[in-house]
Amino acid sequence: MNNLTRRTFLASSLAAPAFLRAAGKSSDVRIEQIRHSYEDFLYRTPIKFGGTEVDRVTLLNVDVVVRTAGGKTAKGFASMPLGNVWGFPSKVLKYDQTLAAMKALAERIVKITGAYKEYGHPVDLNVALEPHYLKAAGEVTRALKLSEPIPKLCTLVTASPFDSAVHDAFGKLHQRSAYQIYGPDLMTHDLSHYLGPDFKGEYLDKYVLKAPKPRMPLYHLVGAVDAITEADIRKRVNDGLPETLPEWIHHSGLTHIKIKLNGEDLQWDVDRVVAVDRTTTETQAKRKVSQWYYSCDFNEKCPNVDYLLAFIRKVQEKTKAGFDRIQYIEQPTKRDLKADRANVMHQASKIRPVVIDESLTDLESLLLSREMGYTGAALKACKGQAQAMLMAAAAQKYKMFLCVQDLTCPGASLIHSAGLAAHVPGVAAIEANSRQYVPAANKAWEQKFPGIFDVRDGWIRTGQLDKWGLSAVA
Repeated sequence: MNNLTRRTFLASSLAAPAFLRAAGKSSDVRIEQIRHSYEDFLYRTPIKFGGTEVDRVTLLNVDVVVRTAGGKTAKGFASMPLGNVWGFPSKVLKYDQTLAAMKALAERIVKITGAYKEYGHPVDLNVALEPHYLKAAGEVTRALKLSEPIPKLCTLVTASPFDSAVHDAFGKLHQRSAYQIYGPDLMTHDLSHYLGPDFKGEYLDKYVLKAPKPRMPLYHLVGAVDAITEADIRKRVNDGLPETLPEWIHHSGLTHIKIKLNGEDLQWDVDRVVAVDRTTTETQAKRKVSQWYYSCDFNEKCPNVDYLLAFIRKVQEKTKAGFDRIQYIEQPTKRDLKADRANVMHQASKIRPVVIDESLTDLESLLLSREMGYTGAALKACKGQAQAMLMAAAAQKYKMFLCVQDLTCPGASLIHSAGLAAHVPGVAAIEANSRQYVPAANKAWEQKFPGIFDVRDGWIRTGQLDKWGLSAVA
């Protein structure tokens, strides 16, 4: 029975140690070497979300070597944007301060991870290390005298490439895709060890596709400051890439469009959806395309659920056809669900799936979201491969709507995000924003992965993401 609640989960986790040491497997690894580095890129155009414009990105790259007890070794690599505006939003701390905090935390994480010499499956290594990462976040907060503590989400983002690099190395060591390492032949524990008694006797491989879906639709982002039509352009970039929504639709063959909303001006939000739908309808008519979809993302800026319900009602009034194309609504209100218990989504989620994104940091938050009426979950590679896989299993078990969102991931991080979407049942499309905002970071990857970074027919070619590890680096 799918009857695990947040209360029973907390009670069971307090009653006994959740991660008792068990006899390992010869396939287990320990972390032999680890190092990290950074890359910086400017955006070609800014992106606005959560009320803040961003025009640059710092990538955190991680290289590891893992070793079995028998002496077999393999190298792994992963990369992830340090999305500090998303992971560590602040009205007090400046961009450079939150970025510096994430870098300081990364310095501690590399030391913690390198010093950990126990053997285990990558999921177990991450489960063991995460409490140490969270403790380190508190230490960095105090050491830098930050006026706000480093949030858990920010810690997950900073730690994610370390976890993912270990998964990459483990897959290569065993000559498998990282999505083929979750069965009882390689995992010591079944899912009840991580997710509670509902999962007794089940292993993670039950919830993961061993082979990627051959292709998946691309979800294109219309940011809150992006030009919809020619009239919205103040000054053209003139770099050869599209600059309006119709240009992007023609260029990439779009059928899925994600609309960023402000959540602080109801009329603006409604008008934005109406404008996107009007322009898209006109453009698709020229292409003789009759079916396309939207998603709406408020980035937790709605003041309350009444705002969301009013938005739904007004969009339906203004453009019923446009509203019918909305697949789901993402994170409408505050990410701290415990402090926002009054804003339940039961009524809204009867109309469209309402998905948690920023709120999803562990199983407890997933269970709490279900109690509050959320019916979907956004998986993200930037929270780590281990968590993404475990939350994918839990969300499927509880019959939740699933999507995979990226963090404007370029290069290896997009390969990871696309691989995640392609191997999780039920995920229908892939968000891939870096081609719009930071294509310079994709240049070295485009020829190696045709159809991933340059999409012309609306589909991302995910069938090629079947190599060893996370498929990004041989």
